[in-house]
Amino acid sequence: MTQMQLTGAQALIKSLEMQGVEVMFGLPGGAILPVYDPILGSSIRHVLVRHEQGAGHMAEGYAMVTGRAGVAMVTSGPGATNIVTPLSNAYMDSTPLVVVTGQVSTAAIGTDAFQECDITGVTMGITKHNWLVTSADDIPRVVAAAFHVATTGRPGPVLIDVPKDVSTATMQWYWPDLDDLDLPGYHPVTAPEAEDVAAAMAMLAAAERPVLYVGGGVLKARGADALRAFAERTGIPVVTTLMARGAFPDSHPQCLGMPGMHGNYTAVTAMQRADLLVALGARFDDRVTGKVDAFAPEAKVVHVDIDPAELHKVRRADVAIAGDCRVVLEALLSATDAERFGGGTDRLAPWWARIRAWQERFPLHYEPADGPPIKPQMVVEELRDRAEPGTIVVAGVGQHQMWASQYWRFEHPYTWVNSGGAGTMGFAVPAAIGAKVGRPDRTVWAVDGDGCFQMTAQELVTAAAERIPVKVAILNNAYLGMVRQWQEMFYGERYSEVYLSPDLPDYVKWAEAMGCVGLRAETPDEVGPAIEKANAVDDRPVVVDFRTDAFEKVYPMVPAGASNDAIVVHPAHEGLSR
Repeated sequence: MTQMQLTGAQALIKSLEMQGVEVMFGLPGGAILPVYDPILGSSIRHVLVRHEQGAGHMAEGYAMVTGRAGVAMVTSGPGATNIVTPLSNAYMDSTPLVVVTGQVSTAAIGTDAFQECDITGVTMGITKHNWLVTSADDIPRVVAAAFHVATTGRPGPVLIDVPKDVSTATMQWYWPDLDDLDLPGYHPVTAPEAEDVAAAMAMLAAAERPVLYVGGGVLKARGADALRAFAERTGIPVVTTLMARGAFPDSHPQCLGMPGMHGNYTAVTAMQRADLLVALGARFDDRVTGKVDAFAPEAKVVHVDIDPAELHKVRRADVAIAGDCRVVLEALLSATDAERFGGGTDRLAPWWARIRAWQERFPLHYEPADGPPIKPQMVVEELRDRAEPGTIVVAGVGQHQMWASQYWRFEHPYTWVNSGGAGTMGFAVPAAIGAKVGRPDRTVWAVDGDGCFQMTAQELVTAAAERIPVKVAILNNAYLGMVRQWQEMFYGERYSEVYLSPDLPDYVKWAEAMGCVGLRAETPDEVGPAIEKANAVDDRPVVVDFRTDAFEKVYPMVPAGASNDAIVVHPAHEGLSR
């Protein structure tokens, strides 16, 4: 049998095809140019971005709604450094990415050649692993290993750096078996130990005030169905972190909503008063715990995570289970007998009575407005109520992100896309484009702030050119809103460098210049009709400029570094018994 001889560039594209890659996001340049040539004959769709950061965030949005690895390809030097932020973002949020970067020829590495950058060195701390390919013969093996590492265990980003001379060299094509991959020490654990499951169930049986603390790991594990079955079997209340919204239906009577710095009062307080926290794919992030020493002081902890490094990292667990959240939940479900966990509601009735009282006294709240400016929470509610079932919501970072998470009702997994751990402004627009590419059958709304929007709005040119009809709602309060809120509350209303402008730029004209439909709503009465117009457009992107109240704050709020017991509720709820 005659072996097929390919260039390294051809082998790279063929390897991506072998991995089932359907789309990649990227921007060509000198060092990666040889790899762009075989794309012309490839089955892979390439989406040409306007900035490399956009490529990375699009790949993230694609990955978060599909569960598949997102793929981006950029050139060396500034092309590579421009995608560092998405790599860091994906690393914090455990999103599987495979990023291919061009590199100067191997003989020029280390000479400060034109557009040279030690990108493997730069990204060592924000990738699961990265490779500098020094031989074309290694390309199929490296690509196969990259996808395996990115998508197994705790998912995350990887990077493949390909020097230009490696791309142009020739090799004999082959495709490796999994056993041929050189990954010493990489052995993700998925199944729990039976004794750990038994210990966890014993704690659950004894608990009087348990809470299921659900993190994004449940979604990564495709564990939403197992979570619901386990929650209903045991009757335990469920909180879903910012990264886990949609993992458990908001309409479910056991759902308490989002905990954390801007979580709702009931979710935050239930965790504080719990005698057992069952942490599922959650990492005890500082935005959830507040002051760590004061977090859930009476609670024992069962911690389930596929990454053993997360166990005992922030909070010492009484039972630590290394394993895939879905597999562990199924094991826990199998261990729940009807005698001890028959619905769980009778045994936990006193606990639920306290929870229901908190829910009644401290619901999410804002004061409606009859005239302008528009309340941002109202915009989210109107978007929610007029959305098709299964609509995907993408958020940037800041006040609008919190309002989107608070006021949308998430009924299904993989309908919420946001930047959690890194808090990357500018995430929403490109991530929404990637999400729409991954799920073209779904409506995708990006809820963005005017500050975030200005960072990556140029990617709407990509969306218009590629006919990717995303919709963007700008909650335009003319400020860097979350920073302004902190300055008002903690810096004596000294508003240093946070004012933007409601009119500069003109978002409607900007949208139209980028090939989008541009709309504006300035009064509450205009909100609904603007959303209806946007929903009726399905052949191009839409941008709606909602002129919102600049001095509206996100409530509740736990001040940074404070105990969750110091949660600040809406002024309308101050003085109520806690």
